[in-house]
Amino acid sequence: MFEAIQLAEVVSTIFYTVLGVCLMALFWWLLTRMAPFSVMREIEHDQNIALAILIGAIFLSLAIIIAAVLHSS
Repeated sequence: MFEAIQLAEVVSTIFYTVLGVCLMALFWWLLTRMAPFSVMREIEHDQNIALAILIGAIFLSLAIIIAAVLHSS
């Protein structure tokens, strides 16, 4: 059952997963630095649902782009 699994595929999957998570973290860091207000305060304390939906949509689109790039190689 596990004979078809190759070590190179497992290692590349782990590498690209870590790369994708790092890119997401980098985006979050850039977003919090570039915003003229505290993003966490707006979402948590002021209950700004529109901002939370916008950031969620941005993360989803970024994840789709990263997945498409990784899948094409």
